[in-house]
Formats: sequence, structure tokens, C-alpha cells
Amino acid sequence: MRRLIHWMLPAMLLLWAAQAQAVLEVTVTEGVTGAIPVAVAPFTYEGEGELDEDISQIVAANLARSGLFNVEQDDLPAAPSGPADFLAGPWADAGVEYLVVGNQRRDGDDVLVEFHVFDVLSEERLGGWRIPVPGDMLRRGAHRISDIIYEQITGDPGAFSARIAFVSVERNGDERRFALEVADSDGANPRTLFRSAKPIMSPDWSPDGRELVYVSFENRRSEVYRQNVETGSRERVASFTGINSAPAWSPDGRYLALSLSRDGAPNIYLMELETGEMRQMTQTRSIETEPVWSPDGETLYFTSDRAGAPQIYALPREGGSPRRLTFESGYAAAATVSPDGRYLVYVHGGDGGFQLARLDLNDRRVTRLTEGRDAESPSFAPNGSMIIYAMTDGGRGVLGSVSQDGQVHQRLAAREGEVREPAWSPLN
Repeated sequence: MRRLIHWMLPAMLLLWAAQAQAVLEVTVTEGVTGAIPVAVAPFTYEGEGELDEDISQIVAANLARSGLFNVEQDDLPAAPSGPADFLAGPWADAGVEYLVVGNQRRDGDDVLVEFHVFDVLSEERLGGWRIPVPGDMLRRGAHRISDIIYEQITGDPGAFSARIAFVSVERNGDERRFALEVADSDGANPRTLFRSAKPIMSPDWSPDGRELVYVSFENRRSEVYRQNVETGSRERVASFTGINSAPAWSPDGRYLALSLSRDGAPNIYLMELETGEMRQMTQTRSIETEPVWSPDGETLYFTSDRAGAPQIYALPREGGSPRRLTFESGYAAAATVSPDGRYLVYVHGGDGGFQLARLDLNDRRVTRLTEGRDAESPSFAPNGSMIIYAMTDGGRGVLGSVSQDGQVHQRLAAREGEVREPAWSPLN
């Protein structure tokens, strides 16, 4: 209950105190044992001047950050740029299992990027692609190329082209400035969408990735806003008496699930965005908050202390009796749902603090994913491979990321200051 109240009281957020810095530095703190050896040969370039971004370096860094690959880009046995240059022998002798080669040339305002992926051990080309990338969007193009290579090798979609929303805090003496930020998955291209002297929390992406909803206390009370990521235009959508919190966009983009206390205790409501029509989904005197949707939009998961302590419950979209899902500890909250709907990852509390746990909704098996003491605000990556969350490191708020099987761990920290409240965007 202590942490449940923590999320709902703005005063507690004033504990965030540090210099904000939008750029995140990503460090793999633990990778898989037996990571796949991959080489990314530098992409050649034909054209005037130099490109603003080194696509092959970005691709290599992305693959390395996944924790699944041991990426080589230096001291390579050859410098191929296309299929005609590929000879498996030297790469096999160097211990490489997969090889990425490519070339780039100017094509008007675009850069035409051609790249190929080879299975060195079978001496086969897995695929080749030719992609025009706008000259001012080379980093975004590199993320998309990384997604293709990742899927070609692992069989699973990549998520490098997704973005991350988060909240940073800037301190100047006793004053604090909160900022809603959006950055690439590698922490680059940071953009500040909104600044406020009052706390900002609970960002959530629209299904098309064009908008965010979030809670702002800019008017000294909790209110829910939606904001266009590209234009910056924003609109207040919930400002009822009492608490307005925890907005969650439905998969079809038509509804927001919210926690509102306008009729007494915080309960779960649905708001139809086009009409503003409201529907109350739970009716208790307990605290009901943190709704999230199943991928098919048929179920709402939420946190409730109706049993005396926070636990996760499931509620049919059309209403009915909530069903309790978590029983393993005296504290379970802040669920996030995997894109395939199979897993819930939530904050599991006990004597060892607050870790992330994964509940398999098919067999009810619970797996602990992290070992720290203060995990919160988990958010599944759009490909289901990783979960990003907030934690502290050395007394400073940073972001962590863990693979859904718990093997790969990353740390995402601002170069200065603190970051909180992460939310992974959809793939669009």
C-alpha cells in the first residue's frame, strides 16, 4: 500500500531531485551466455561529402545492446560491401557466425542503403535489401535496418525503431522542473514535449505512436492531457474533482482507461475520446488504479487493494466481476502486458524490496526477473523482448531494462540528473 499511495500523491514525487539531462546512455550490464558472434562490416559510401550518421556503427551498437549478440566491427578479416565480396572461410576462421555487409550512395535527397545478411557457417545469404533513407533521417533508417537484421537472425521482430517516453527532473536550487521527453530506443534524438514546475507522470502512447497521454499537476492538481508528439499540440481530457490518474490508451485508440476518484474512492473508468462519455468499470471503496489493456482490448488488468494489499486483477472489457491474478506476495502492482497477451510483468514486493516478476497467464507460473530493491513502472517493448522500468542506482533515478526471460539486463541513465516513468512506444 505504501507504494500505491506513493504513485497517487504528487507530493511524494517532489523527492525526485537532480539535474535533468535528456540524453540516455545505454549500458548492457548482463547479456546472455553464449551470445551469437556477429560481424558488421563498415558500409561503403559513394557520393559527395560525408554522411551525418554512420549507419553500420549504429546497427552494430543496436545489436550489441540487445545482449543477444557478440558484435565485431574492428580487426575484421575482410572488407566486403556486397554478395560478390563474400567468402565464408575467413569469417568462419574468425569465429563469426553471421555477417552483415552493406553499401550506401546518394540518390537525390535520399541515401540508398543496400545491405545483406550472411549465415557464415552454412555459407548462405539470408537476405538482401535496398532501402532509400531520407538524408536527414539516417539514424532512424539505421534503427529500421537493425530491426530487419535482428528478425532475420533471431526470427523475432526487432524493436530498435521504437521510441521511449520518460520523465526527467531538473533542479535549480529549491526549484524543480519536470519534463516529458521522447528519445530513440538507444537514447539518441531526445525531444522535450512539455515542461512544468509541477510533476508529470504516467505517460502512455496512442496505438499509432503519434500521441501521448499523461498526468500533469501544472494546475496544482492531477489532470490528464493528450499531446501530439510531432506538432506538440495538447488537450486536457480529464479534470474531474479528485484524482485523475493512470491513463491507458485502448488498442483501438477509441478509449482511455483511467483511475478517477470523482465519485469517492479511486475506481477504474472508461472514457470514449470522441464523445467524452464515461463508464465506471469498478465500484469499490478500495484504491483501484493502474489499468492496462490486453492486446485484443477485451480485458483490463488493474491494481486494487480490495483484498487488503495491492494485487493485480483482471476485468472483462464489457464489465463483470474482477478476478484476482496474483497471490505470491503481499504486494503486486503496476502490470504491463506482453504484446502477445501471454505474460503480465508487474512489481512484486516482499522482504527483499520490489522486483519485477513475470506471470505466465497460461500456466500461472511466476518468474522473478530482477534482483534490485526498487523496481517500478514497467513497460513492455513492442516486440515483447524487453521490459523497461524505473529504478535507483547509487541514489539516483535511472532506467533499467530486462529481457522477458530475465537473462539480459541494461541500464539507461541520463548523463546528468534522473529519469523516471518510462513508456515504450508501439512500432510504427
